[in-house]
Amino acid sequence: MLLMKEHLDERAPLPVQRVEIRAGSAGSIAVKRGQLLRIEALDAGVVASLFGFSEEDPLVHLSVHHTRVFSNSYVLGSGMRLVNNRRRPVMVLGQDSLGTHDLLLPASTSAFLRSRGYAQTGCVEAVQAELARLGRRQPKLPDPVNLFMHVVLERDGSLHPQPNRTKAGDRITCRVVQDMLFVVSTCCTGIPGNDQVGAVALAVAESLSDFPE
Repeated sequence: MLLMKEHLDERAPLPVQRVEIRAGSAGSIAVKRGQLLRIEALDAGVVASLFGFSEEDPLVHLSVHHTRVFSNSYVLGSGMRLVNNRRRPVMVLGQDSLGTHDLLLPASTSAFLRSRGYAQTGCVEAVQAELARLGRRQPKLPDPVNLFMHVVLERDGSLHPQPNRTKAGDRITCRVVQDMLFVVSTCCTGIPGNDQVGAVALAVAESLSDFPE
């Protein structure tokens, strides 16, 4: 049911889109209301930091903070609705081959990575560069959804990132319910156990059967 297009406006079907994002960079894809978004790891150990921006209002974006409150959970699970900073649903997580994703940690910056001994571009700078390439002026860069990264929240409030278990071919599929631009970074996180960069593929289709296997 979560991947069906019930209650969504009818429109002419759109062709399948696919974008590959190389390791240590950022890329983007536009998704229309009612379409499916699939994000797939092309390399083992990858973390895909996901950002989403409304195509109608630059002040509206995918918000992990509001998603945690809206769903009363810090764990992203199947059937969960991800919402924007106006508390309106953006997408619903349907298929998920891994089942571990982070809603707690911020995106890396180049300065943070240098302080940890990594000579790489940070997620924030890579996403800002992708938005600039697209001519998008976003007044705020929110925290991302860190796909394929598992973080445990202990009773004392401490955060413990777990060793990355992502395999090539792991993927999630979501039904998107607003017209959105999604930007994904594959840059180094600077988090031990999750600091291996890798490539991902973004694909958009009307139905599950449209995705090439």
